[in-house]
Amino acid sequence: MSRSDAVIATSGPALPGTAPRWRSSAGRIRGWIVLFALALLVLLTGLASLGTGAVSLPLARVAAIVLAGREAVLGDPALVRDGVIVFDIRLPRTLIGLLVGATLATGGALLQGLFRNPLADPALVGVSSGAALAAAVTIVLGHHFVSGSGPVPFTALPIAAFVGGLGATMLLYAIATRRGRTSVATMLLAGVAISALAGAGTGLLAFMSDDRQLRDLTFWTLGSVAGSTWSKFSMVGPVLLAVLVAAPFLSRALNALVLGEAEAFHLGIAVQRSKRLLILLVAVGVGCSVAVTGLISFVGLVVPHLIRLAVGPDHRLLLPASALGGAVLLVASDMVARVVVAPAELPIGIVTALIGAPYFLWLLLRRNTVLDA
Repeated sequence: MSRSDAVIATSGPALPGTAPRWRSSAGRIRGWIVLFALALLVLLTGLASLGTGAVSLPLARVAAIVLAGREAVLGDPALVRDGVIVFDIRLPRTLIGLLVGATLATGGALLQGLFRNPLADPALVGVSSGAALAAAVTIVLGHHFVSGSGPVPFTALPIAAFVGGLGATMLLYAIATRRGRTSVATMLLAGVAISALAGAGTGLLAFMSDDRQLRDLTFWTLGSVAGSTWSKFSMVGPVLLAVLVAAPFLSRALNALVLGEAEAFHLGIAVQRSKRLLILLVAVGVGCSVAVTGLISFVGLVVPHLIRLAVGPDHRLLLPASALGGAVLLVASDMVARVVVAPAELPIGIVTALIGAPYFLWLLLRRNTVLDA
């Protein structure tokens, strides 16, 4: 155990409402059990997603198709229809859902560690809105900067969304931080203001857009993985995977930042560099996620908080467990969105908001009760 981890292990709760359960070996064993259970749940949820939709497929048949492989299935006349559904329609959708859910939950855990508060979330604090505004600018005005009058290539959207998410994150942190201390109240209020400004900008762009651009903007504001394709997966998949792989390497810095920035500095953490890396990872992950699925809220709030209650505040377990939990939540929400109003599909952002908003209100009431006591 490193020096910073040892100090945290003997200190009080890392975040309000949490207990340092990872101090003992029993707590660490429990954390690994939760991690293994989540990994198994990701596998089962992914297989279930491949069988859920307008054409329902039994789980055993889906598993047999996946194990047989695309070429073998498409070469069998009895399986060709189901093979096309699984490999060409639902598999890219499921993979993008898993990666986006994992990235949003990881981004929420990173922001909660950075701000040292469990209420931080990429959507609540305006990061997702900033990314969506940049994507909306690209959709509506991007054709002025490229040859021709057709839609802007999809390759431009992740770049624009990344820039918007990065700008919103840096602005939020600059507003909320004074003399090395981050005010949670200021952070939340600034996040509301940034989201409102971004929403106003998106509304103005919607007023300026034509019918095709307006349909695209509706996709961004409601959020959906219905438009997932292999080309989109090849564009954003490697980036999201890189964010998920890089995030756990900041666990030691996040564990030290629990004590405060001054204490983390004295423990040998490069505080400013770590904060810049955290902001960069959140901006890249959220930006690419918004570029491919639009605005999906509350995943980054609900999942890390629930996972923290299960495994404790140690980011070495919290980050990978949050990624797995976010993947499960988003794909499960997508399955609900496919069947609840069948044959139409409900935007997934509505489903996650219906789950996350009541939980957020409960969390606020619970925190106020603890503080008043």
